[in-house]
Amino acid sequence: MIDRSQVDRYLTHLSKERRLSPHTSSNYARDLRALVGHLERNGLADWKSIDSQHIRVFAARSHAGGLDPRSVQRRLSAVRGFFNYLVRERIVPNNPALDVRAPKAAKRLPATLDVDQISQLLDIPPDTAIAIRDRAIMELFYSSGLRLDELVGLDLTQLDLADRTVRVLGKGSKTRIVPVGRKACEAIRAWLKERAASAAIEESALFTGKSGGRLKHRAIQQRIAYWARRKGLPAHVYPHLFRHSFATHLLESSKDLRGVQELLGHADISTTQVYTHLDFAHLARTYDASHPRAKRKS
Repeated sequence: MIDRSQVDRYLTHLSKERRLSPHTSSNYARDLRALVGHLERNGLADWKSIDSQHIRVFAARSHAGGLDPRSVQRRLSAVRGFFNYLVRERIVPNNPALDVRAPKAAKRLPATLDVDQISQLLDIPPDTAIAIRDRAIMELFYSSGLRLDELVGLDLTQLDLADRTVRVLGKGSKTRIVPVGRKACEAIRAWLKERAASAAIEESALFTGKSGGRLKHRAIQQRIAYWARRKGLPAHVYPHLFRHSFATHLLESSKDLRGVQELLGHADISTTQVYTHLDFAHLARTYDASHPRAKRKS
């Protein structure tokens, strides 16, 4: 059997030294265990014996087994990172996954909510502590374009309501300072009054649950879906939709791609450029609906 302890050491390295989020570490663990299972089924018992063809077959079978191209890309990224680690540890001489490519994924524009839908979703009556908290969460998502991991990890000390900023620990443990809008500040102040009565004394998290501890990813996803249903919005409303909407609305009004890149914490501007395509798609729909030469005859 192949030495699985190397995978365990690498996962420990990711969580303790590179400080990846639990969600990302869980994805890496699942992908690497899939690799180990594939190699063992094919009679391979030594990391040094793995070559690029073995990795290509693994990627092809992952795709044939139902994984979409983006998931295969993520899986290959995990494998490349793992073999880089093995090279550094001098367990293998080279990385067999370097030149292996996933199937091309169809370009997919991110979904967004329009301004009216966002306003409808954020119009929550402050009649319970949970409702006040939920509104503060969604206002902050939309105000500052945070990822779910970033919001879950926020501590009280990272928020400066006087300066209307929040210090965010993003991907790769990179810190950025992001503005917080007036409405979000108001909603957070209202939540802080409620939080004082329910949070555990030693708890540092900005957003807490019924137990008094840090609110979890799944709980936030469920609360957003709950409010979307109550407001009659599209069935699948999720935290990242606020980030997409934040970026799209900001880019539509400012046209400042570099500024939006900084606010989102994207390392590569090509990641931000997807929102320019979204903006163009919106303009194209407007043109088709409005231009005399574009309208279809009834």
